[in-house]
Order: sequence, then C-alpha cells, then structure tokens
Amino acid sequence: MPRFSVRWVVAVVLIVCVGGAFLFCEYLIYYPAILKCGWPEPRTAGRPADAALRAMVLSDTHLLGAVGGHWFDKLRREWQMERAFQTALWLLRPEIVFILGDIFDEGKWSSQKHWEDDVRRFHRMFRHSTDTELVVLVGNHDIGFHYEMDWFKLQRFEKVFNASSTRIITKKGVNFLLVNSVALHGDGCPICQSVEKELMKLSRDIKCSIQSSSEEMESCEGSQAYPPTAPIMLQHYPLYRVSDASCTGQDAAPPEERHLLFREKYDVLSKEASQRLLQWFKPRLILSGHTHSGCEVLHDNKYPEISVPSFSWRNRNNPSFILASVSAASYSLSKCFLPEESTVIGVYCSAGACLLLLVLGHCLWMKGLLQCLSLCLLGKHKSL
Repeated sequence: MPRFSVRWVVAVVLIVCVGGAFLFCEYLIYYPAILKCGWPEPRTAGRPADAALRAMVLSDTHLLGAVGGHWFDKLRREWQMERAFQTALWLLRPEIVFILGDIFDEGKWSSQKHWEDDVRRFHRMFRHSTDTELVVLVGNHDIGFHYEMDWFKLQRFEKVFNASSTRIITKKGVNFLLVNSVALHGDGCPICQSVEKELMKLSRDIKCSIQSSSEEMESCEGSQAYPPTAPIMLQHYPLYRVSDASCTGQDAAPPEERHLLFREKYDVLSKEASQRLLQWFKPRLILSGHTHSGCEVLHDNKYPEISVPSFSWRNRNNPSFILASVSAASYSLSKCFLPEESTVIGVYCSAGACLLLLVLGHCLWMKGLLQCLSLCLLGKHKSL
C-alpha cells in the first residue's frame, strides 16, 4: 500500500475513534438511559391515563459559582445536567418539573454580577417549552443557611423565579405545598416568622377546603379554596430522621456514611418543625432533597417521605430523578437513573487506549517498512 494511503487510513480511523467516543459520551449516552424510564401507571382504577398529572422531580443541581468553581468542573457537570434535562424533556414530556432547592452552589455569598451570571446559565441549561411548567424551591445554598440568609438574598431568589418561596400551587386537582424549609428554625427570626405565618394560613385554607360540615365552614370564612385533598409537600431539607441507616437501594448513601447521625437544623429539620408540618398539613407524600442520596422514610407510620438524590455528577456517580403520575386521589412514583460518570470516563479511556495502540502500531509498521527499504537498498549497493 502506498505510504500516503496508510497515513490517510490512520487519520480516518483516528477521527472516527475520537468523534465516535465524543458523540456517544456527550450526546447519545443519555438516550438509552432515559428510554428505560417511563411514567408509572396511576393507581386509581377506572380513570383515563391522561387524568394523571405527569410531574418530574429533581434536586441539588448546585451550579458552580465564581469563587469555588473550577472552569472545567463547571463545563463538565453543567453540560451533563443540560443534556440529561433536555433529553428527558424531549423523551418524557412532563407537564411540570420541580427542582427541590440548592439550584446554585454559591447563591449564599455571590455578588450581584456573579448571581446574574449563574442565573443566565441556569435558564440556558433548564430551558423548556411553554407546555412544561418549571417550579423551583429554595435551598440553603441559594440563600444561605439560617444564620446567613437575609431578606435581600431571599427576595433576589424569589424575583428570579417569579414566586414566593412558600406557597401552594394546584394542577389537575392536585395541591403541591412548597415549603421554604431553610426558614423553619423556630427562633423567631423575621423571615422565620413570615414563613411560619404563611404556613399557618395555608394550613387553615387546606383544612377548610377539606372540611364539609356547615358548622366547621363558618370558621373558615375568608379562607382560600383549594381542591379538597391532602397536599403533596415539597421542600429542600428532609423531615427529621436520626440517620440514613435504614436507607437502601443503589442511590442510597454509601454504607460507611449511612450510620452517621444527622444534625437537626443542618442536615434535617428539627423534630419540632417536622411535627408541626405533619400536624398542620397531614401530607400524603413528602419529597425532599439536600442529602444528595436517595431514601424512603415513613413518618408516624403514615406519612411517606422520599429523599431525591442530586442531579449532578459532581455530587454522585449515578444521578437520578423521580417521575410521578399524580391525581387528586392517588400517586405513583418511579425512579429514572442517568448514565454513570464512571461509564463515560471508561469509554474515553478505552478510546484513548485504542488510539495509542493504533498510533504505536502505525509507528512500528512504518519503522519496519523503513528498515526493509534500507536493507533492500543496502543489498543492491553490495551487489553493485
């Protein structure tokens, strides 16, 4: 084979290997992972499938900021979340998406300029059509832990997402209660007082919507009407639990971390705040984030809570999100796992090893060819 032809073949193989690995790892890998997922069947028999609301729930995106975020870390993990989210929207078409707080990693201390840059990147990554509603909850990294939060950071967050951080939204007869769990320390701080006052009002409104007797309704004059069903409660902090010792599954905390005790008001809500929320709202389901790991807990033997893992490779090797089919009478959940970062690294390493072997093989082949030519020329010279 002519020398120039060998070089062209090697160049083509190199391009195919590099391009193929890049295309697979950065685009195609998300499709088979998310195609395995599907909306769970509603549990209520006799109802049409389209009566259930299709809700997608994810948590802890932690978009890196200007202070602690390395540029390559930003590029790699934010691209992963963007591709995963956009692929999920295209394949699954949820009607509503909830993100359970810690949207940003440095919202608690970022300057206005850096905050605006983080917000711009968020809107690019999590862009969506008008057919899908995006609802964002506040987390401790967005406005700071309790001792760091202030009205400026809270209102800055609420303004960006065009809604108060504690409210009820209703879709297809389903009440979703959004709780600013960062403000539930119960120490009488101004933001805590405001949030607790709003929660008490929402609790009264929900109870009045469920009550039916005329005597009870007299005390509910002036309350806002909601569909008469217990709410699904969403918040960043989990309700109080001792640890993750009882958590199982492939997205649970690593075995060496499951028995570490949680700190009240830091890792989980306090016992007191947790009991108040359960008594006020009697939720049929609680969805929370913050721990970056999955867990299922049953509070008081009747209130189920699902902890949603982080959506980012930065926080775990196997991110996931929840798919929920929800109606006024029931709900069904399923979990969707994204590609593992270790798989992507493995593909790139394999492609790199193949390229190295190809280049070495080509070099050795060329070296052997040159040696043969030299020997032939040397033999002809001696014969002369």
